Order: sequence, then structure tokens, then C-alpha cells
Amino acid sequence: MMSESNEHPDKKALLVVSFGTGFPLTREKTIDRIEESLSMSFPDRTLYRAWTSGMIIRKLQKKDIFVMNVREAMEAMIHDGITDVIVQPTHVINGIENDRMKEDILSYADSFASVSIGVPLLTSTQDNEEAIRAVMNEWQIPEEEALVFMGHGTTHYANSIYAALDYTFKDLGYKNVFIGTVEAYPSFQNLLRQIQNYSPGKIHLAPFMIVAGDHAINDMSGDNPDSWKSLFEEAGFSVECYLKGLGEYEGIRTLFVRHAKEAV
Repeated sequence: MMSESNEHPDKKALLVVSFGTGFPLTREKTIDRIEESLSMSFPDRTLYRAWTSGMIIRKLQKKDIFVMNVREAMEAMIHDGITDVIVQPTHVINGIENDRMKEDILSYADSFASVSIGVPLLTSTQDNEEAIRAVMNEWQIPEEEALVFMGHGTTHYANSIYAALDYTFKDLGYKNVFIGTVEAYPSFQNLLRQIQNYSPGKIHLAPFMIVAGDHAINDMSGDNPDSWKSLFEEAGFSVECYLKGLGEYEGIRTLFVRHAKEAV
């Protein structure tokens, strides 16, 4: 994915920054597809990849799979003679990972003639509405059933986006769609109370994360007693799980392309 050549006649690059995943199948369906869409939209730019999760990068290194972090990618582009960079993160929110990414990029800004940074998926109210429509274009859930999305959640103040999203789903007419987070608010318990009030005949569970990785496989759909699937079943609901990351939705990829274009 990263160019190793020093021959860049136009000296322009597109750096796509993701959290990363240790699961190759979901990476191919999500991160790879987003990078593909972005690269096709900027055919005059050399594509570079960086991930922000040091834990995942180190885990892959043990399998002889090497992915650069943001600083390494910036240094590689300097080495390759790149002068003009667009950076597009595939992060869902403007949280901790995105803040760190921007710090790393800006520390190298003086080495380039131009550095433009696109915003994460959910940055404006328009983004929230477009993302919801992009996702719901691919779901047909009967009114008497519920679609429940699992977001990641963060201690960062940007976490408030998840409650706003839940409200926006309802405001756009999707009254049987709910969103909670693994690590913050709305928590599973907050979600369970809403679901019990709605009293659906069946629950459809899906991740609201770029990849259907560890959280989706274990915390959402796992057979362990603490997974959302198990907890909903324990509460008396019939549950069906879907391992489909946000990167698999065409409309979500289109939204990232718009953000990259707006950054220029």
C-alpha cells in the first residue's frame, strides 16, 4: 500500500490514517476499501497508510506484517521527496486518537510545502445525518424489531456524539434504531432500559465502528456472558448479530472522500 520509490514526479501524497485492526478479513472489507475509494478520488497522489494503534502495530510485527505509525509515515514521505500531503483519518470521532494524530502530523509540517488534514467521519451535524442515511440505506428492519449499534466510546469529551447520534436516528424517523458504547455513555445498561421500553420482538446487533474487529467479535457477538448478545438474550430478547464494519458501507466511504476533498 505504501510506495517505497523515490520517484514521485508530482510530489503529492495522500496519507490515510486508521486506528487499525489485527483481523485481516475485516481490514480488507473496510480500511482497504476506504483507502481504495480515497485513492481513486486522488489519482495524482501516492497513497500511504498509517495506523494509530501501537498495540495492533506491535501485534502484527510479530507476524512479520509491518504498518507504519503516523510519525514513521511522515518520515517516509520526507524521504520519498513528497512536498504536498493530504491526510485523511478514518476515525469515527474527533477523539484521543485523532488529537494525537494531528499532533504528530503538525510536528512535521515544516518539512512540507503543504499539509492538509481532513476531519473524522462524524464532525458536523451534516456528517451525522449523512452517516445515518448511508448506514440505513442498507438496512430494512421491521418496526416491531430493533436495530442496535455498538459504538466504541471514549473518555474524551467528543464521546457526546453518540448520544447525539441516537437522538438523530429518532429525529430522522428511525425510532427503532439505538446506539450505545462499549466504554462510555450510553452504556449497555442505558441502552437496555431504552430497548425494554420499546419492547421489540427481535434485536439486530451491529458495530458502529470502522472495522468489525475485536469489540464486534467478542464484546458484541461473543458467547461470553458479558457480551451484548448474551446480556440481551439474558434479558429475554431474540438476537441476531452482523459483523459489518462502517467501512463496508459505500455511503460512509463517500463521506470520507468528501472530507478529504474539503481539506484541500
